[in-house]
Amino acid sequence: MEAARFAQAHILDQPVYQPGKPISHVAREFGLDPAGIDKMASNENPLGPSPKAIEAATAAVREMNLYPDGSCWDLTGKVASRLEIGRDQLVFGNGSNEVLELVAHVFLGPGAEAVMGVYGFAVYKLATLLMGARAVEVPMPGFGHDLAAMRAAVTPRTRVIFLANPNNPTGTSHTGAELVEFARSLPEDVLLVLDEAYTEYQDNAPDLRPLIAAGHAVLCARTFSKIYGLAGLRVGYGFTRPDIAALLQRARAPFNINLIAQAAAVAALDDAEFVQRSRDVNRAGLRQLAAGFGELGLSYVPSAANFILVQVPDGAKAFQFMQARGTIVRSFGNMPRHVRITAGTAAQNERCLANLRAYLAARG
Repeated sequence: MEAARFAQAHILDQPVYQPGKPISHVAREFGLDPAGIDKMASNENPLGPSPKAIEAATAAVREMNLYPDGSCWDLTGKVASRLEIGRDQLVFGNGSNEVLELVAHVFLGPGAEAVMGVYGFAVYKLATLLMGARAVEVPMPGFGHDLAAMRAAVTPRTRVIFLANPNNPTGTSHTGAELVEFARSLPEDVLLVLDEAYTEYQDNAPDLRPLIAAGHAVLCARTFSKIYGLAGLRVGYGFTRPDIAALLQRARAPFNINLIAQAAAVAALDDAEFVQRSRDVNRAGLRQLAAGFGELGLSYVPSAANFILVQVPDGAKAFQFMQARGTIVRSFGNMPRHVRITAGTAAQNERCLANLRAYLAARG
């Protein structure tokens, strides 16, 4: 008997997440030297990992015969102290993706709805559909979230609102005042999940901790994958009200953050010099890419993150052409005339713009 005949019915229609292409795959496909390929598709830190994280991870390898601390005691204490919140307000995930999935496990199911932007992070919709809930996608004029329209989309069936700030993949953002007003307008039984994966790249990032302290149903999700350069170790967390965090802990798998990842994340939090250098390189990279797009006559969406969305004649063809020349970017089925490009080093950005120029020239 085919497995599909006894699987849950909604799984048969479940979309599958398509990650950015790894360097090794592109090298094999096009016969390229991996050392000459720039991966600018997945918003990874072009400077690599935090040096302090590398040192801590290397030391932790010697203990990898042991199970990790299932409570993430040291990491929880470090983050709680940094954010000036209680330990009981934190939940850790295998990347912030898992935190989003924990939210879906706890609050979504058949008959429930989750509201999100049509150009929001793909995992919001995937996690919602996986639980048999309905994903309500709200239009995003100008590629930014329409908070009024999202509020209007809330019904008695709404349990969760997913909202990234800055938004992936468009790079748009809202002020703290706008987000606070939006959160205060929501019914008390609707959880606002504010995805802050790129918040460290902002100069004046919104702070919703006072709202959480006041009792609002808000969860902020963050990650060590971006500015700290630990994407390969998969560490993320959410902070929220203690009662909401306790529910998410019930759905969390034991030992979901491995020993090496915990050690690296604790050390990375102390690497202020690396974080500042990452911000500086990112700002310069965004300026370099934007200037290049201007010279090429291409429209782009101003970004508050570590990537930039640019309009091209054909996103899929630009993606194919550029990766064959050693620059991996990201195209999207629901934005067929755009590609998202991670801000890299000056040299990576220069090569990217050269390959983009070649793509435009090849079209005639």
